[in-house]
Amino acid sequence: MAEGKPRSSPNRWSSYPGRSLRWELGRDERRTAYYMIFPAVLLIVAIAFFPVAYSLYLSVHAASTTQVGDYIGLGNYVLVLQDDAFRVGLINTTIFTVISVTLELLLGIGTALGLNQAFRGRGLVRAAILVPWAFPTVISAVMWRLMLQDQVGVISYVARTLGLIDTPILSDRSSLMVASIGVDVWQSTPFMTLLLLAGLQTIPTEVIEAARVDGATAVQRFFKITLPLLKPAMLVAVLFRTLESWSVYDLFWVMGDQQLESLSTYVYKGVRISELQFAPGTAAAVLVFASSIVIAIFFIKVLGMQTSTEE
Repeated sequence: MAEGKPRSSPNRWSSYPGRSLRWELGRDERRTAYYMIFPAVLLIVAIAFFPVAYSLYLSVHAASTTQVGDYIGLGNYVLVLQDDAFRVGLINTTIFTVISVTLELLLGIGTALGLNQAFRGRGLVRAAILVPWAFPTVISAVMWRLMLQDQVGVISYVARTLGLIDTPILSDRSSLMVASIGVDVWQSTPFMTLLLLAGLQTIPTEVIEAARVDGATAVQRFFKITLPLLKPAMLVAVLFRTLESWSVYDLFWVMGDQQLESLSTYVYKGVRISELQFAPGTAAAVLVFASSIVIAIFFIKVLGMQTSTEE
């Protein structure tokens, strides 16, 4: 074969999309794989992609619940961003997400470290600690709201007796926010603990024992060994909880009796309650969806890259 003549290789087909597709489909096993995943892809497009695309379409039109009006571009988004209720919902959601997820992470790490130790009745304690997470959010909110009632609530009675409050908790929005954060931390810390405990159990005990033999203290072992090795599990747990807290709806709706505004309650009021606010409400829904995607990308690309680099 003459020198300089390029060898034929299947990789050459990668630069030609059409030929590459024909080459892929020309192989029996590849063609079978595409046939098998096609129903799943079609289902995802029908269930997930189409509603998102249609919501995006409605958000740029003067739409109502019965018809789609003229194209108005970003007009609905401008109305939403200028709405004081949306800004209040954004602030409340941000405060709620940051504080609740931070507290759940700190409490989850402490609880997971405790449950990772060997002690009598550990299995029973692990099962019992998951009980708050098993309650539906609405049930938890109703239960805690009853305990916060000014006349019959045990929490209100104790707080008033200790001089911590002088006004009804459920009538003040700041107190309602604190109470909502407390309920969310009570209910979701077991979920954080479960994921972090699974991450702790993947850490080789030989590494911890070697550090102990070398004279490392418990604090040094935690920050130098346990915490770095636990970062992947922490990333997953914090990502899940952040996205869930960012879309908080039922907890605010029940605890605040429609007094607390979040991004999701704002969207609901727009697309469900008010006919005139249907199009801005749809635009707000798109903004909430887009912000959730940005949060997920930040965790996966930025924090994920840092974790993999440090490891």
